[in-house]
Amino acid sequence: MEETNLLTIKMYSPLTADFFPDGKEEYDWYEGGWQDRLSLSGQELQEYKNSIQSKVDEDNHHGDWDGNLMEYFDEKRSPSLQEKVVCALVSVELHKGELCGCTTVTAKEPLTESELSDLQDYMTGQFSDGWGEGFEQRDITVSDGVLNVHFWQTERFAFETEICPTAPDAKKDMRPEMKLRGKDGNIFSILGRASRVLKENGQSQQAKEMCDRVCACSSYQNALLIVSEYVKTELSDPPRHEPKKKDRGDAR
Repeated sequence: MEETNLLTIKMYSPLTADFFPDGKEEYDWYEGGWQDRLSLSGQELQEYKNSIQSKVDEDNHHGDWDGNLMEYFDEKRSPSLQEKVVCALVSVELHKGELCGCTTVTAKEPLTESELSDLQDYMTGQFSDGWGEGFEQRDITVSDGVLNVHFWQTERFAFETEICPTAPDAKKDMRPEMKLRGKDGNIFSILGRASRVLKENGQSQQAKEMCDRVCACSSYQNALLIVSEYVKTELSDPPRHEPKKKDRGDAR
């Protein structure tokens, strides 16, 4: 089935983090916990959005795995949900004044209440015991210390769901837009963001093709140009310069 006219659902969930202002080497492990660590809320995490998202992209693109958590969904749990949902990708987004976890779900058709409940139960398990349990152990180095980010909490954990408006049928040639944020970034981080953007727009096949081509290319600049073929960046489709018309005096 060709992935066109797909439905996008965003499920927002709270984020918290442990923050070590001078790095973990300045702290002591005391009776099962870090002594004097700081706890940050989603509101306080806003300034670290790019660093956290970069670590999410890095975590979601190792080996052959592309970050799609539906690959681990047990079909017996809900065959209809397995059939409808193409992918579920984790990111972080600013939402209502806080930095939140964001699970972007791409589906072939709307989910029933029961299916949405099954999906949220599944993602709760991934955040508490699966993907999220591993991610919270990743040290995220920021300018003023180290973060360990939690996608799941024992209290006030819940999903807030938004169904994104479906764009009218148009040419499927339209590429999603993405900023490169400068030409000296980490190519794996750039590739991860581009892959996620493509999948969120129902272009999983293009994402795989892009990743294969980038991994086979020989230079950073060529890699940026390949990425820019699949998503619209500052390097995409540079304007063509018309040849300068000769003055009559130049004619021979």
